[in-house]
Amino acid sequence: MQKIILDTNIVVSALINNSFPHYVIKELVVTRQVLTCLSEKLLKEYVDVLSRSKFLKIKNFANKAKNLLQLFINNALFYEPNIKLTLIKDEADNRLLELADASEADFLITGNTKDFEMPYYKNTKILTPRNFWEMKTEELQKHY
Repeated sequence: MQKIILDTNIVVSALINNSFPHYVIKELVVTRQVLTCLSEKLLKEYVDVLSRSKFLKIKNFANKAKNLLQLFINNALFYEPNIKLTLIKDEADNRLLELADASEADFLITGNTKDFEMPYYKNTKILTPRNFWEMKTEELQKHY
């Protein structure tokens, strides 16, 4: 089964819009068609960002965020990165690459194409949620 890392912007987008981040989480993560990789630092970032007051003003956001975080806690594979990278200006983005290194994830899914200009970090392919969704649905269609 393929292992993925979800950038925080994907988690936020999935809770706000019915778009590709939502499809990836609802149709692939929730149904366990992919394995989600997390570290304690990334989970803390999810919690911190999802707790921001601007999001809590959105109807049902807090409840959906709580349920999604619980899903991650219950089902994700947790890794503790043992390297410190400074390949990207944003420190939080480097944490994702550190997790990719530790987990050997197949994919890192991010909406941040500005900072993630490289198509791969080692063996982890970096994709937008749209590209990942299209790739996965194409794979599924080949099986039916």
